[in-house]
Amino acid sequence: MTRLTATFGGLVLSTFLSAPLVAEEIADTIYSGGPILTINDAAPHAEAVAVKDGRILAVGTLSDMLAHQGDTTKVFDLDGGTMLPGFVDSHGHAVMGGLQALSANLLAPPDGEVQDIASLQDTLRDWIANNQPAIDAANLIVGFGYDQSQLAELRHPTKEDLDAVSKDVPIIIVHQSGHFGAANSAALAAADITRETPTPSGGVIRYASDGTPNGVLEENAFFLVLGKLMGGVGEEGFKAFARAGTQLWASFGYTTAQEGRATPQVAGIARAVAAAGDIPVDLAIYPDVLVDRDYILANQSDTYENGVRIAGAKLTIDGSPQGFTALRDRPYYDPVGSYPPGYKGYSAASENQVNAAIEWAFENNIQILTHSNGEGASDMLLAAIKAAEAKHGTADRRPVLIHGQFLREDQVAEMNQLNVFPSLFPMHTFYWGDWHRDHTVGPINADNISPTGWVRERGMMFGTHHDAPVAFPNSMRVLSATVTRRTRSGDILGPHHRVDVMTALKAMTLWPAYQHFEESTKGSIEVGKVADFVILSDDPTAVDPETLADIKVQVTIKHDKEIYRAPDGPQKADFLAPMGHHILDVAHAATRRN
Repeated sequence: MTRLTATFGGLVLSTFLSAPLVAEEIADTIYSGGPILTINDAAPHAEAVAVKDGRILAVGTLSDMLAHQGDTTKVFDLDGGTMLPGFVDSHGHAVMGGLQALSANLLAPPDGEVQDIASLQDTLRDWIANNQPAIDAANLIVGFGYDQSQLAELRHPTKEDLDAVSKDVPIIIVHQSGHFGAANSAALAAADITRETPTPSGGVIRYASDGTPNGVLEENAFFLVLGKLMGGVGEEGFKAFARAGTQLWASFGYTTAQEGRATPQVAGIARAVAAAGDIPVDLAIYPDVLVDRDYILANQSDTYENGVRIAGAKLTIDGSPQGFTALRDRPYYDPVGSYPPGYKGYSAASENQVNAAIEWAFENNIQILTHSNGEGASDMLLAAIKAAEAKHGTADRRPVLIHGQFLREDQVAEMNQLNVFPSLFPMHTFYWGDWHRDHTVGPINADNISPTGWVRERGMMFGTHHDAPVAFPNSMRVLSATVTRRTRSGDILGPHHRVDVMTALKAMTLWPAYQHFEESTKGSIEVGKVADFVILSDDPTAVDPETLADIKVQVTIKHDKEIYRAPDGPQKADFLAPMGHHILDVAHAATRRN
């Protein structure tokens, strides 16, 4: 036992220490200087966070964190910004998101400038003028993000519209949903699309009055043509997509991204880019279950290698609700275009394919994510899951229903019973809410698109997503849409489905981490979890909810390493002299805090 004696004000103070003083573990970085939202219900706020070796060492008061400061500790000053756990992508296409980042921006306001066919053509011409070397190399012009519902003409561009831009170089433009496209005459010729071309199952080739293809392609017909044309991009082009896409995700605060429908070739390219150190975020890849199941079985992993893993399988049942190709259980309300009476959309996969894919996933304990937008598609999916579980028994497989725009309340209840995780798309309320109200489902059922209220009434977790490149991976637009449910026109769709800001943040962090089987390491700021953070310009829980979309991502941090910084991001301090854990220093910090 050691006797410790000290003199203070002429008095001799003595005490006994039963054991030697133990030094606290020294942190690599201490973050402080702004609000910290931990997304941990047990301790939702913190003053500071200490990190060592890419993991969270301690969370709490600034005075407590100073006990972990040493000679080499960096102090990161949040400069008033708000720190949260890094966002986890509940569903997106990060590799193909690079196509959005590297092609002509054909989006409507507020994300682009295209509002009619003429402005679409002008945008393509401007992009061509600035990207001629890349066009010459690939012999291809690509535009992304047009939306017929936002064009003054309320129709898809045709081959004649695109021929007016170029008759010689193939042009392919991708609808914002990713489920349609339009090609010029050169692109149709390059893809061998003629009046004799058989229509692929689960797709549509639209024709002009003279019986020739008019350039507009739906679903599997579009994917077929896009695949043929993109072959000229080559492996290096797809590597550029992977780099650009994952960097775009990082710029919106995502530290875990998803490639939500891949081929083995795309997955291999992503792995190669990651091995070169060029993917800044974690990337979970879900190859298409209808393409190569052996590849999924051989490569599926619970752990990341160079930040990439094959996380499970992807199934696509139907198409785009705003494009009238989602499979409904009733006719569309007022579809724009030439549709037969009672038109309900169609499936991209047959019932037999759906049943076989789900049974295979359950038999092999493979997580499967299923694109299901319309009620008819969700009926197919839930029936398949119920049958597969009856045959193979219950297990923690966490099947995911993606989108679910037109879910009925009884389907939400069945999802709860079957432990199906909903990855919902509340951004539809902003981008296409008015369109759904007026044309797809009508004013009554439009209130129930992306039914987060029904989900929360049952105590279910859910994830929210952007489905980029369908929309930009704009995290704050996702947050705003989930909380406010405002449309482009300012209408509110389904106020009973609004959720509070903290619930919406959980749907971007902890709950999608659970979706990916990563809740023990990601999604909240807790001791032992990875040091993945995002720093925002404002505290989302403290601002007017109507201004959530205006919050900016300032810095994105992955494993304690900065991977994105906005020009006006918070200052990062240099190495500071250690505090030495002096009583006066701690007292001074406490005084400032109070």
